[in-house]
Amino acid sequence: MPAQQKKLIFCAAGALSLACALGTAAAIGTQLWVRGTILCSTGALLVNASGPELHKFIGEIQYGLFSGQRVRQCGLGGRPFQFSFFPDLLRTIPASIHVSVILFCAALIVFALVGAGFFTFNAFGSPYETLHGPAGLYLWSSTCCSCGCLIMILFSSEVKIHHLSEKIANFKEGTFTFKTHSEQFANSFWTILVCSLVHFLNALLIRFAGFEFPFSKSKDSGTITGAVDLMY
Repeated sequence: MPAQQKKLIFCAAGALSLACALGTAAAIGTQLWVRGTILCSTGALLVNASGPELHKFIGEIQYGLFSGQRVRQCGLGGRPFQFSFFPDLLRTIPASIHVSVILFCAALIVFALVGAGFFTFNAFGSPYETLHGPAGLYLWSSTCCSCGCLIMILFSSEVKIHHLSEKIANFKEGTFTFKTHSEQFANSFWTILVCSLVHFLNALLIRFAGFEFPFSKSKDSGTITGAVDLMY
């Protein structure tokens, strides 16, 4: 492939990595990771609510990695409540998983920025043979993609397996019991999925530029090169 086309491919990959870093940073600060509705089961059972009456006992909840808000309804109108994970919910939620999600988000931002810098360096400079060359670009892209996948797996397990929405809904509730009526992942969660796919695409762009995968190099080439060096 001509050098000019390789520069364009590397510039495009670097721009995508930079956009993913900025998108992840923006996603961390939002409350748009999970949206759902919560049912005040205690109130609904007391009045034996069903059909249209059940809507008077269904509130809303949305949260991110650091804070969120819920609107509880127990038949007397909505009552909003703001909360933060640190330090309010630290003893209620699976803290180790939640902190791991935040750390992997930070790692994703750092590695995406590093990858963007190395893509730019390979486009306008002379790439080295180690982490600055094609092997390094594969490394940064695969690391970012792995971080994105781990974020989605850990956060999904926290929400679905550990019932994070119910734990938040029942925080500081002594009389009423809330159950998750519906929940779905929101925009910030899908931003991480898009970023993971973009970094996978970057690895394909490197291959499209004409560079072999690091693990596809044959062992014979090193042996032949060593023999030639001995001749001289």
